Amino acid sequence: MTIPILICDDSALARKQMARTLPKDWDVEISYAANGAEGLEVIRAGKGEIVFLDLNMPVMDGYEVLQAVQQQDLPALIIVVSGDIQIKAHERVKALGALDFIQKPVSADAISNILQEYGILTLTQGQQADDTPMVKVDMRDACQEIANVAMGRAADLLAKLLDVFVLLPIPNVNVLEVSELTMALKATERSSTVSGLCQGFIGAGIAGEALLLFHDSSFEDMAKLMGLENPDDINTEIEVMMDTGNVLIGAFLNGISEQLDMKFSQAHPVVLGRHCSVNELIHDNSEKWQRTLAMEINYRIEDYNIQCDLLLLFTEDSIPTLNYKLGYLLD
Repeated sequence: MTIPILICDDSALARKQMARTLPKDWDVEISYAANGAEGLEVIRAGKGEIVFLDLNMPVMDGYEVLQAVQQQDLPALIIVVSGDIQIKAHERVKALGALDFIQKPVSADAISNILQEYGILTLTQGQQADDTPMVKVDMRDACQEIANVAMGRAADLLAKLLDVFVLLPIPNVNVLEVSELTMALKATERSSTVSGLCQGFIGAGIAGEALLLFHDSSFEDMAKLMGLENPDDINTEIEVMMDTGNVLIGAFLNGISEQLDMKFSQAHPVVLGRHCSVNELIHDNSEKWQRTLAMEINYRIEDYNIQCDLLLLFTEDSIPTLNYKLGYLLD
């Protein structure tokens, strides 16, 4: 009997990768959804007996889908597939009825093992799971999914070090001129003043700078979590920024390098500015960048007044190499 499968993820690349990893001889019919609201409609239509569900999505996220399925007693076995690998994320999705959790990027072995563990997988020779509608993927989508996975790695490390839960957004990815950068930054919508540091990185054909924009209102709570005294002291503020930057930038770059199969060397971090507007900080350093590929992630810590934006600015010369590397993921 053909099993109706739903792959629910806002990334076309993630949907394509997920479909590829399903067992080749599994008799399934695959439906796709780009957000939780679309996914619920597919489930209600009886086309999502088994659901592979992302957590970070627009319109309705994975947590909200799990809650709706649980409350409405919808007939769906849900396996969460996410880049958010925090232990508390695992605990929360299990409490909301998820069957299990698989971290991105997915592997065929991990999928097969879980399906067999729960007695879901039955093999019927001659059926091919990859005889499915083609999923179109563009480079911006691919970059966003790469950033999504790297974001989860960085958040997991920060969560473990501070014993907190890090709230994760959908990464914001754009190719733009530096003059457009301030307008694109979500940080400008929320914070009057920030402090920032940057750290250069370089690999084979790819180079850029990572910027950490630390919202000034976050210093007090972050210093307490780190066990530091005198949060208003200049040295404490710089220590908070440096330590946070080391964790988030290092883990994020490692997450990208693993997915692209390359190594990055990192320069020493440098303080760009303190207690200034985002406009001032970007303008004062605009000569460093021209046209750039920008990845922005806004990290927030649950139950604390802590926000910081991690921004990766890749040089224009890096874009051809990035496209080449991403091409392997798209094939």
